[in-house]
Amino acid sequence: MSEVSKQRPTSADVAIIGAGPAGLTAAYLLTKEGYKVTVIEKDPVYVGGISRTVEHEGFRFDIGGHRFFSKSREVVDLWNEILPDDFIERPRMSRIYYEGKFYSYPLRAFEALWNLGVIRSTLCMASYAQAKLFPNKTVRSFEDWTINQFGRKLYSIFFKTYTEKVWGMPCDEMSADWAAQRIKGLSLGAAVLDGLKRSLGLNKKPNDGMATKTLLETFRYPRLGPGMMWDAARDKVVAGGNHVLMDHSFKQLTQDQVSGRWRLTANGPDGDIVIDAAHVISSAPMRELAARIHPLPACALSAAPSLKYRDFLTVALKIRSEDLFPDNWIYIHDSKVQVGRVQNFRSWSPEMVPDPELACVGLEYFCFEGDGLWASSDEDLVELAKREMAILGLCDPKDVVGGAVVRQEKAYPVYDDEYAAHVETMRSELEARYPTLHMVGRNGMHRYNNQDHAMMTAMLTVRNIVAGERVYDIWGVNEDAEYHESGTEGEQAALASVRDVPARVAKAA
Repeated sequence: MSEVSKQRPTSADVAIIGAGPAGLTAAYLLTKEGYKVTVIEKDPVYVGGISRTVEHEGFRFDIGGHRFFSKSREVVDLWNEILPDDFIERPRMSRIYYEGKFYSYPLRAFEALWNLGVIRSTLCMASYAQAKLFPNKTVRSFEDWTINQFGRKLYSIFFKTYTEKVWGMPCDEMSADWAAQRIKGLSLGAAVLDGLKRSLGLNKKPNDGMATKTLLETFRYPRLGPGMMWDAARDKVVAGGNHVLMDHSFKQLTQDQVSGRWRLTANGPDGDIVIDAAHVISSAPMRELAARIHPLPACALSAAPSLKYRDFLTVALKIRSEDLFPDNWIYIHDSKVQVGRVQNFRSWSPEMVPDPELACVGLEYFCFEGDGLWASSDEDLVELAKREMAILGLCDPKDVVGGAVVRQEKAYPVYDDEYAAHVETMRSELEARYPTLHMVGRNGMHRYNNQDHAMMTAMLTVRNIVAGERVYDIWGVNEDAEYHESGTEGEQAALASVRDVPARVAKAA
């Protein structure tokens, strides 16, 4: 890792909390504009946030899997500008594992029916027909919506188990709106026709008028993982004369009532430092930001404590074997194991796995900070991962020669039935009271942004700072309404679409 600035700055035009995609995008663009910038990052080693790449004994682990694809031309151009020579083109392959068999993703109709067997396939089709003839008229939940679309049998096989693993709440408590967005454009009839074309090798042209989008066949990826992008961004910020302070935790934020300037206090290895700045950009979780503003805003007590997060950990196993499977990752739709997804790091980039005689996979577990999984020792988690790989039939535990655990707190903002009101309360108060305080990124806005959308919130924030007023509404930036990565890279000039994520719904009286 390149050396960050050794000086301890006391003033800046803009102070930035967090060196993830949003924070470093803002820092890089502001540096290009000639602003004095200081970034604080609590991690002692890695930049990139959830998009970082962790290294262990020469092996590299992507936290969650990050394909570099965006419909925003501005984001694509920025990626190419920051990392012009280190992208590689990789084949895309993902499958679903269910009861010992693999299903292509997206589903291929004949393959799925063959794997399920005659009896179960017949029951699935009968269940689908029943749902179409007698749909639930009162659709309240993810479960209601999905059963109406696919029938109860297909819902239970391909949706329920994995969705509940990821979000930690029952499907009958998740919003139907999220299902309608997440599975947008999919119908069983269209899937059968599309599956027929794919099975016969006829589905070559994207966007052929079908309701079902054609997924990308390949994607770009930094050869040493996504962290390579953010290491490069950090280096460019520092080379431009600005500062990225690692191992510095956000402690307190105070605004001078006369000058309007901010005093940001951060705690580092040598104690507290105070940064004086005209603007503050925060990608810290909204509830942490509000709790550290002094004096406390009203929303810090009324709304912020109710915001919740879903956490995540990866258990990486080094296995004496050739690659176990060709997929980038496999979705595990099996209730016998806790793992939700298994990554194959060599399929992301061969350079992430330095030993040709070893395979390296990452088992992903979705959890809440402090629960049994999160609190388990690294040794126990490695043993759990080995047992679950054996249960799934993916490897013999005796072939595992090493393992490592990477924890990621606050990986996903939880959308319960009250989150939107709480976020709006906080946004309204903080933006009205503090026009030079800017919230960006996934946790900074409590919004389920992908990497490119988090970057776009930072890009628009920089434009607002340069303009001297809030010209652009960054809250209009979110995930595409369609979940799948489809279409043409860079085909949109800007991002302004919204995709919902699970929202807890109230139980019927």
